[in-house]
Amino acid sequence: MDDAATATREDPFARLTEPDLRRRTSVKWRRFAPDVLPLWVAEMDVDLAEPVVDALQRAIRDGDTGYPCGPGYAEAYASFAAERWGWEPAIDPIRLVPDVMIGISEVFKTLTSPGDTVIVDPPVYPPFYSYLRHLGRRIRPVPLGPDLRLDLAALEAAFARSRADGAGTAMLLCNPHNPTGTVHSAAELATLASLAARHDVLMVVDEIHAPLTLPGAEFTPFLSVPGGESGIVVTSAAKGWNLSGLKAGLAIPGRAAADALARMPEEVGHGASHLGVIAHSAALHDGGRWLDDVRHALLAHRGLLVDLLREQLPSLGWRPGEGTYLAWLDFRALDLGDDPAAVLVERARVALTPGPPFGPEGDGFARLNLATSPAIMGEAVRRIAAAVAG
Repeated sequence: MDDAATATREDPFARLTEPDLRRRTSVKWRRFAPDVLPLWVAEMDVDLAEPVVDALQRAIRDGDTGYPCGPGYAEAYASFAAERWGWEPAIDPIRLVPDVMIGISEVFKTLTSPGDTVIVDPPVYPPFYSYLRHLGRRIRPVPLGPDLRLDLAALEAAFARSRADGAGTAMLLCNPHNPTGTVHSAAELATLASLAARHDVLMVVDEIHAPLTLPGAEFTPFLSVPGGESGIVVTSAAKGWNLSGLKAGLAIPGRAAADALARMPEEVGHGASHLGVIAHSAALHDGGRWLDDVRHALLAHRGLLVDLLREQLPSLGWRPGEGTYLAWLDFRALDLGDDPAAVLVERARVALTPGPPFGPEGDGFARLNLATSPAIMGEAVRRIAAAVAG
């Protein structure tokens, strides 16, 4: 859809005022003092999709609060993937997991051993590091290139080096990438899959932000590319429909990985919430119109942030991504130290996500959450500009 059509859509983020949002009790709105504008953790300031609300209300009304059962969630995901991306996974091998990060952890526990190497591409979501360290896996970082895209030559070298070390090797990939919003192309993913196959590297891919690929960009499921059939994807509707508090995820093996994933213990799926499964299934099955309104609003927010930064913070660096609602901001020219978020929460009363936990490549950076109202985003940028000017 073109920019003019996007501009005619109502912005769902504009419906809730700051007082409305401050009634919420989740971490985004309760971690900091009431005078701080929270543009940090990955929660969206938006009403839930009506199909999700209806499904949850029906379950509560019917007392349907037991344990999850059946393939409905997997079927809803497969239908969504077929409609949106022209690719449909087999239902039977898909496994229910409590959420994406626990699912990733369980995949690595099942298919790798302590001391094995796991390659990540920083700057990257901090729990990648903490979960892998907890499992006793060795982390080998291969940073994104200066263009914030995969450095395929460096990855090939890392694959070869890890194989020479004699330990098992895997890669944990995030697509769309958190925090940069990079959406890896079909060609990049196919090359990566080929390299992984050549060097016997297990590919585990977090695709939780896939529904939030912005208009004008194209998301390619890893399992759909040549060679991707040996990988495993872990995903959910949590980010796309703001359902992180309703725990339920899916581990989806490629055709050649189905037998390997089947070794994951059945009890892993017991940690998923039945209400979570109901909510995620409803989102994927019936929440497409709501999702498209959100995606188009986020595209407009990205343009708004470009304008705000150009006008008020021209020294701040940002390469807008093609997906997610996350903006990876470069504050290094503003002399705020390695952790500008820590400075800004004190000086500007704006909370951003600190950059250093994303890896050394995050020093001098902070992550901003675009999934809020234009008014709040405008006020946040005004506060930051005033703070750095003073």
